Amino acid sequence: MEQTLASNLHERRLGRTILHTYRDFVDLGDVLPNNKQPRMGPKEDPELERQIEANEGIFEPLLLEPHPELPGKFRIIDGDRRWTNSKNLVEIQKKDRYRRLPAEITDRTLTDDERLRVWIYIHRQRREWDTKEKEMVACSLVNLVGRASAANILGITVRELDKLVEIYDLSLKLTNLAEPGASITWAREIKSLNRKILTPSVMDVVLRKVNEKEITNSKDIRKLRQILKDPVAKDEFLSSTGTIESAQRKLGPTPGEKNMGLLGDIEQLSDSLRRYSWTTLADLKGDVQVLRKLDEAEKLLGDLKKALGK
Repeated sequence: MEQTLASNLHERRLGRTILHTYRDFVDLGDVLPNNKQPRMGPKEDPELERQIEANEGIFEPLLLEPHPELPGKFRIIDGDRRWTNSKNLVEIQKKDRYRRLPAEITDRTLTDDERLRVWIYIHRQRREWDTKEKEMVACSLVNLVGRASAANILGITVRELDKLVEIYDLSLKLTNLAEPGASITWAREIKSLNRKILTPSVMDVVLRKVNEKEITNSKDIRKLRQILKDPVAKDEFLSSTGTIESAQRKLGPTPGEKNMGLLGDIEQLSDSLRRYSWTTLADLKGDVQVLRKLDEAEKLLGDLKKALGK
């Protein structure tokens, strides 16, 4: 038996890890999940169930290892979602034809480090890695093996790891998005802001405005890079009624962005006046000196308009 098994083994290189595996079919009940699975969250997926039914079974074989404690049983290295949704079809929908699962089985039980490295290598090749998984997996690995080992397995620095964990933790605070799956994208945009301008109090306001749908596009977060550097625009954004748009209208001129000469001076005057909030203007109501200066400015602008008119 061992000689037959050995002759059927083939080598599979996954990054720095080399596995010797063989192909077979296994019964659903002989497969157990991995309790150190890096992917967090629910595994049930109605769309994956439909795909399994359309293909008359799972398309990609499970990657399994001999179970270290239960002879004749196998533990999942990769394929937990495929196994979970096949199990739902069999046990909940009573479709027994999905019990027999194609599998690629290692000739030995892997170490925890090997298993994690293999799983990471496989998932890095998939589209989901960049869209949502790397932050979640980083956080999970830290809980499983600690920061130093997690960074080593992912092939990144501890500082890069910490940033991924921070993004994932922040995504959990974004609780009222139209598409909950987009929380990582939002969190990435927010964390891209400079730490000096993204103080804890500013972060609280950003999260509140996102969760209350006052900010509805993650790309608008980038506009805060300018807004939060400008004192007047920043105060407008942080106010209870402030929005990205209203704060942008308070922005001062950017060097090199305005027209030169008289036209530029007029634009600068208009921009400066727009930056004053209505509460500030209300405080100046009836101020004799301000009204006198406005009369002077109005006369000057009137004379200028006549001089330049046709």
